[in-house]
This record gives sequence, structure tokens and C-alpha cells, in this order.
Amino acid sequence: MDLLNPIDALFLTTESREHPMHVGGLQLFEPPADAGPEFIRAVYDELMDATDVSRRFRRQQRRILGNFSSVVWSHAEHVDLGYHLRRCALPAPGGDSELLDLVGRLHSSLLDRHRPLWEGRLIEGLSRNRYAVYLKVHHALMDGVSALRLLQRFLTDDPLDTRLRAPWTLGRDRHEPDEATSVWEQLRRAAPRLVTGVGASAGALRSVIEGRLELPLSAPPTMFNVPIGGARSVAVGSLPLERIHAVRSATGTTVNDVVLALSASALRAYLLDRNALPDKPLTAMVPVSLRSAHESDADGNKVAALLCNLGTHLADPVERLQTISTSMRRSKEVFAQLPRLESVALSALLLSPLPLVFMPGFQALPRVPFNLVISNIPGPRKPVYGKGARLESNYPLSIPFDGQAMNITVTSTAENLDFGIVGCRRSVPRLSSLIDHIETGLKDLERATL
Repeated sequence: MDLLNPIDALFLTTESREHPMHVGGLQLFEPPADAGPEFIRAVYDELMDATDVSRRFRRQQRRILGNFSSVVWSHAEHVDLGYHLRRCALPAPGGDSELLDLVGRLHSSLLDRHRPLWEGRLIEGLSRNRYAVYLKVHHALMDGVSALRLLQRFLTDDPLDTRLRAPWTLGRDRHEPDEATSVWEQLRRAAPRLVTGVGASAGALRSVIEGRLELPLSAPPTMFNVPIGGARSVAVGSLPLERIHAVRSATGTTVNDVVLALSASALRAYLLDRNALPDKPLTAMVPVSLRSAHESDADGNKVAALLCNLGTHLADPVERLQTISTSMRRSKEVFAQLPRLESVALSALLLSPLPLVFMPGFQALPRVPFNLVISNIPGPRKPVYGKGARLESNYPLSIPFDGQAMNITVTSTAENLDFGIVGCRRSVPRLSSLIDHIETGLKDLERATL
């Protein structure tokens, strides 16, 4: 058995039919030029032969002391790959709308708690003989950075390498608890860290009191901050990284600042179209990884939470970008001065109002902790391949929940920046229009700065 950390346990305990707590990804692959009609079937057969499932992908819920089900993991002795990975095909003509409708439905359904908490689909029938892979994993198993690292480990930058590495076969991490280590021993080892965390919280509180950070519950209510249903819609789009870097260089900001500015521009335009733009600026929660480049990604989630002023009340795109850049720089300066434990404590403090939205009667609070989550996760910097098939696009898909009806997640894939937007199908109509507004936002910044 493995002990869950508190953040991972939260993702399990807050899950419901309306709030599936899994993250996912939609990858589009272009087969090699010499691929025949049986190429995709061969990919599936090779994946199904990868039966040496690693410890992480065998994790499932374990109940102890009667009803406690979000404290420890147990590990399945056998994993039914025929359940976890399936082939499916799009109805003709196999365009973007058919693909995104399928992925939206797959992303809406809960993972089976009686099995290891992951599923995948190999999707055929796309134009130009391409195929797609949709994979979803419970957020309690891994965060976005871990998922992207996993992707890069099972793909290769060699187009001639025809081996296929199934992500669930990657070996046991040396930092995972030993099988023989009891949960009570793991609790004993964790106790000193919990005590230290109390002191860290006091130090983190000083950063809030001194007024150096955006505060929770200061965001204006919007049409996104409402109770949601369980059905999801998905929108995706890509932009050349060269254009993003040109704006970054011209304005003295960062790539992440530009990503946030494009998201803010799209949100502003979307709300203006509906006469629903608040006078006060929207606030985004921006996760920042606390992992070092060489650190283990075995243990669930290790992220800090920054709150960013999106400047959506500003009509000028450059002024909006500079407002975002200043807000992010101040937050990063605070977190950079803190040890990791204090960074985690400060994040918990900033997010402390969030669990209230899952409690009956609290959804109607006049203020929300923040308006939405916007994540930017680094991806592969050069073309990568699986069995000779080139990864064309990689769209990350995350979690909306009550009071947060939409999520924007971004990653890089070689020369492109890929946007994945997930929304409550009922609360956020015409989600795909946000992709058009993101493209318009980039053109506006280019006209103003280049």
C-alpha cells in the first residue's frame, strides 16, 4: 500500500458525477510515409502486448478501517488491458468536430474506482490517414508536469526508431515506497513533515498579510463561476511558437505571460459578445511546478498556486500584457524566497476557500476564489515519434468544477503551442469560439508590438 499525500486525497474525495477529477490528453499522430493500411492495427496490437504494467498504473483505491477510501493506494495484481485501452473509429468524414465530440464525451465519464484509475482510446478514421490517442488519468495519480514527462519518455526524437513504448510499462521509480512498507510506517515517516508544515503556514501567511500577492475571493463573479453539470465540451487549437516568441521578445515578458495574455484576450472577447464582461479584472489560478528537472515524478502532485490579475478590464492588449506580467512577477518573487514546504503552505492558504464550492449551500457565495485555472506545461522542444509516427499535436485537457466552468491548459509540441480548453457543456456555450478569439488576440499583440 502507498500513502496518499493530502492534495492527491483531495482529488479523490471531491470527485462526483458532476466533477470527474481526471486529466487527459489528445495526441494526433501522422503515420510514416510507408505506413500501410494495417499500421494502426499494428500499433494497437503492440500496445496490447505490453502487459508488464508498472506500479503506478496498477494503483487503485483501498478502503481501510471500514470506510476510509482516500488515504492509501493498493495495487491490482492483474490489469485488464482490454478494458483500459480500446480501439474506436470516427464516423465519416472524420473531421475535427467529430473528433472533439467523441473526446468531449470520453472526458465526461468517471473512471471506474474498482480498477486502476486510467483509460485510453486509439482513435481511427481521421483525415490524411492520421490517428489520435486519448488518454485520461486520475489527477490523484499524477499532475500535468508528470503526465508530460511520461509522454516524452515513451516517445523518441528518432523517426527511424520503430519500437513502441507503452506509457504504463515504464519502470518503478526508485523513490516509491517499498511494497513491504506498511501504511502505518509511511504515516510515522510523514508525521515530522506535517508538524513542520504548521510552521511553514505561519511563514507563508506573512506574504499575504504584507499585500504582495493577489488575494482569493477578490475575483468578480462571471458566467463561468456557476454550478456545473457532468457533460463536457472540448476545444483545441495551435499557434506557432515563433510568433509567441516574437511578442515575448518585443515586450520584455515571458512565454507564459503571453499565453496568459492570449487567454485573457479570448475571455474578454467571449464575455463582451454576451454583454457579460465585469468591470473588475478576472483572476486566474496559475499552477507552477515545484519539481526540479531531475526530480522523481512518482508521488502525485507537487505544484504551487499563483493568482494572476488578467487585466480583462483593459482594452489595450499591450497594457493588458504588462499588467499580467507585473502580477506574475510579484507572485514569483514571493514564492522564490520561500522554501518548498512554505510554498506548498502558501498555495494551500490561497486556495483555502476553494473546497467551499463543493459544500451544499455555498455555491451561491458572492465572491469566488478565482475565475478559472490557466496552466502552461512545457512539452517536447523538437519533433517526437512513436513507432515512426510523428506527434503532430498534443492537446492537454484538464478539470472544470463548480464555480469554475472552464479550464485552459497549454503545452508546447516542437514548433507549436497547443491549447486545450475544457468547459461545462451547459454553462459555456460555443466553447470553440474561444480558439478564434485566442488567434485574434495574438494578431492584436503583433500589430501593437512588431
